[in-house]
Formats: sequence, structure tokens, C-alpha cells
Amino acid sequence: MTTKYDVDLCIIGAGSGGLSVAAGAAQLGRSVVLFEAAEMGGDCLNHGCVPSKALIAAGKHAHAMKSGAAFGVKPAELKVDFEAVKAHVQGIIDHIAPVDSQERFEGFGCTVIREYASFKDERTVVSATTEVRAKRIIVATGSRASAPPIPGLADTPYLTNEDIFSVPKQPKHLLIIGAGPIGIELGQAFHRMGTKVEIVDIAAPLGRSEPEHAKVLVNALEAEGVTFHAPVKTKLIRKTKTGVAIDLEDGTTLTGSHLLVAAGRAPNVSKLNLEAADVKYDRRGIETDDNLRTSNPRVYAVGDVAAGRGGLTHAAGFHAGQIIKAFYFMPPPLGKFMAKATTDIMPAAIYSEPELASIGLSAKEAREAGHDIRELTAGFDHNDRAIAERTDAGGVKIIATKKGKILGASIVGEGAGDLIQMISVAMKGGVKISGLAQIISPYPTRGEAVKRAAGSFYTEAVFGPKSKKLAAFNTRFH
Repeated sequence: MTTKYDVDLCIIGAGSGGLSVAAGAAQLGRSVVLFEAAEMGGDCLNHGCVPSKALIAAGKHAHAMKSGAAFGVKPAELKVDFEAVKAHVQGIIDHIAPVDSQERFEGFGCTVIREYASFKDERTVVSATTEVRAKRIIVATGSRASAPPIPGLADTPYLTNEDIFSVPKQPKHLLIIGAGPIGIELGQAFHRMGTKVEIVDIAAPLGRSEPEHAKVLVNALEAEGVTFHAPVKTKLIRKTKTGVAIDLEDGTTLTGSHLLVAAGRAPNVSKLNLEAADVKYDRRGIETDDNLRTSNPRVYAVGDVAAGRGGLTHAAGFHAGQIIKAFYFMPPPLGKFMAKATTDIMPAAIYSEPELASIGLSAKEAREAGHDIRELTAGFDHNDRAIAERTDAGGVKIIATKKGKILGASIVGEGAGDLIQMISVAMKGGVKISGLAQIISPYPTRGEAVKRAAGSFYTEAVFGPKSKKLAAFNTRFH
């Protein structure tokens, strides 16, 4: 017996993007059917952002036990109860889960179907028990961890972000494939709790970040004891009696108890039967225009599954907001121009210690785009708050045009993920360097470094020869 619905909106996937669209539409009185076969909340709640930050918090507490000597606090012996750590991580997930629960969304008026869904035709979605005909359809199926084509990997047991948080025993020696954000964050957290960690990558760590800021972060992890093998080519990965081995092409062999693959994501499109809906896609995900519309005008894609537009939970949330704006608050011609989902001003952060955050264009990208730029910097080694807390590595770097337009920024240091929001607000609001240079920051805070970097734009003009002559002239009259 098949249950049939005819609704305003059908959503496939209850992750960040899908839930945000569902909540907005349902609370506006629209009829909504939401499909989700796995856990409500998607990857971010259950396997990504939330558990990783909970684990990172445990790692910070472990590190604090060992690193207080400089403050006059005697280091204590580290004792980690890994079962309690896992319970902490699961407890955080359980605390947040009700916000994403089926019951909450049914309370909004959504019909929630806990089954896999796929397209039957251009405007119909089906599951094992249900058929939905909808005016519009949102694909929000997210992404999954992908495995690089390394010889032997397919035949070797390995972990991903989907099972690393529930591994039965704490890894004694964790080998990580991938020196990107996931590998960096989890590598540091596990190392701080007593796991030996080695990170392997074919490219330099954090290659898309500002090089000097990436170096600060890598140096910090190396100082703690994390070992990097990057850039290096992997010849073979193989199972051993005690765990796993990685044979590098330079002749080095690494052996460990566990292997974590953190080398990229792949969109979840294989089970959707997109061909039946005439929706174009490739290995990067579903093709969309700037309004997230696919090749089928009734179908939209949000979040990681939208080719080249996802990768971040807050990007999916932004997509959802633009969808709701376009669908229900603007006439179609206006929505096309006012509800674009372009993410060129999208901040991102790596939640290691120190944090590394960025937004907009890097210096390299700005030059390649033809901009004549100035790189404005301020180090935390001249920031009194950072000095007082003995965390003065890193700093702020702002990329601006010669006329003061902000093109991007990078911050490495404690609280970088929060500090980058100052620059995000400026860029989104069209505020130039002059605006950042004139803010008043409370003393002592790390935010002063943002003001200082912006102020360096004017150093030559304010303290150059012309200004000195002007000051000398005006002094006569005071």
C-alpha cells in the first residue's frame, strides 16, 4: 500500500540545509514532506562538526594538564578514560539532537518519512512506502567521506569521520591520510589524549591557506609531537598483524594501530535516480545556477550535494535562507537577482589550537584574478592579550586593493574563528579598510590585531614625509 502526497515542497535529506528549508517552509504554512533514511541532523550533528568539536574540547583539557609550567602550574600526570571521552562526545550529540528531531519537525507541520527516497519522474519522489508529487523539490543529501585511489587501501581496514568517534579502543598509534582540516583537528585531539599521531599527504598541509599561516599551525602541532609526512607519495597501504602499514615512495614505512582516511568528501547522489528527473550531475555533485536551481526547474540542490557550493555546514544554512527568501518572500523575477547563493564571502575555520580562519580571496588568488593588492598584517606577538596568555603565535592578514576594498583575510591564532567574523561583517556590508581601522576595540583583546592590520594601510600616509611637514606647520599655531 503506497501513501501518496501532493505538496508544496518535498525535501530529500535532513541535514543542515534540508532541515533549515523544512523549518522555514513549514512555519510559513507550506505543506512539506521530508525524507531521511539515516539519522536526523545529518553528518554535521552525528559524525562531523558536533562530535569533532566535543573531542577537540576533551583534547584541550588533556593538554592543559601537561602545559601549565610556564604559568607556574605544575603539570599533572595525564590519565584518559577513553570510554568516558566517548560518552562525553555522545552526550553532546544527544543534547543537541532534539533540535533536529523528527518530533520537532512534525510539530512544525512537516511530514517526516524515515526512508530512502529517489526520483520517479521530473516532479515525483518515491520511497518504499510513499509517493510524493511536489511543486518544488529540494535535494539536500550532503556528502560522505571519500577514499583516495591509493593501492591497497580498499583491502585495508580504515576509519573515517563516520566511525572514528565510536572506535572500540583508543588508538595507540593513529596514521592519518589527509593533512586538511579534518586530519589536523582530529590528529591534534587524539595526540593530546595520548595517541601517537602521524599525518600523511601527497600535498603540503593546508595548501589552500596563506602559507605563513599554515606554517604557524603545522609548527604548533609538530611542537606538541604530531609528525607530518607531506608532501610525499604513498606507494602502498596494507594490513599488518598489529594494525596497518603505509609504504611511502621514498622508502619509508609507517606502521600504526589504526588508519584514519580524511582526504576529501564525495556527494551523495548515487541512490537518487537523478536521470529520471532530468537533473544533471557529475562527480562533484549536482549542477546548479546561482539560485541553486538544477537543470530541472522544479528541483533545487543545497549544501554539499550542490557542485562547488558546499563543504561547510554554515554554507548549507545560508543556502536554505536564500531558498526560503526566493520561494516565499520575493516575486520570481526579483528573487533571481536578490536571492543568489554565491558564497564568495563565506568564512571557514579549522578548530585546532591555534585556530586558522579565512574568508574571501587569498593573496595568491587575488593576484591571479588580476588585482593590484596590499597585504596588511599584524602579529599576535605585539598583542598584549596574546602575550599575557602566552599564545602569541600567528596573527592577522587582510588582502585589500590599493583603494581599500577588502578582498579576503586569514587569521591564525586562538579564537581565529570568532575574529574572522569582524571581517565577514565588513566584507558583507561593503565596509572598506578605513572602517576596520576606525573601530574601537576593548583593551586587551585579540580583536585589536584586526584594527592594527587595517590601520597599517595608512602607516605611510600618516607618518610619511608629507605628514611630518604638515605636523610641523600646524604645531606653530597650537
